Amino acid sequence: MSSKEHLIEHWTSLGTIKDKKVIEAFRKVPRDAFLKDRKEEAYGDYPLPIGEGQTISQPTTVMLMTEALELKEGHKVLEVGSGSGYQAAIISKIIGNKGKLISTEIIPELAEFAKNNIKKLKIKNIEIIKHDGSKGYAKGSPYDRIIVTAASPEIPKPLIKQLKENGIIIVPVGNLIEQIMIKGIKKDNRLIKEEIGQFMFVPLKGKYGHS
Repeated sequence: MSSKEHLIEHWTSLGTIKDKKVIEAFRKVPRDAFLKDRKEEAYGDYPLPIGEGQTISQPTTVMLMTEALELKEGHKVLEVGSGSGYQAAIISKIIGNKGKLISTEIIPELAEFAKNNIKKLKIKNIEIIKHDGSKGYAKGSPYDRIIVTAASPEIPKPLIKQLKENGIIIVPVGNLIEQIMIKGIKKDNRLIKEEIGQFMFVPLKGKYGHS
């Protein structure tokens, strides 16, 4: 059994990840295609460096965030923090050809890296933009779902504004040492929040990130 299948078996036996669509997306996307080196460690359940002081999140974290989004085919999604493009690729498989993912990356070298990775895998429903995603991306709004893949001091106000009514946003909120993953559902222009657990992410850069 491959180490990829080992992870899947681990999640399903423990009930960590229940959504079959999320498992299938994980199966289809090669994590090693989003690494610059240490490709042989692609299915170790830990974060790995992707350059510029940034990391690709551990597979379990990527899966938990993806499942929490409750994605449906045709959804329009905003991702803040493309990194290597791996999380975007997973989401793209679930929202399908009728869906659209806009992914922002503030670090030019990573925006380019993610773009190339997505292009190599011939994924058509992702647009990667070099942009300060902490401000959201108003031009593409409103969004069915928003995901932030870096630690934010709070949920940025522009993101709440750009989320559709009944839309879901996932953000790791906290200081630079540890964060609580928050899932917010927008009702009457405010968020009903629940906590998913404790995590550790690189800090969100930009206007509404950590200074």
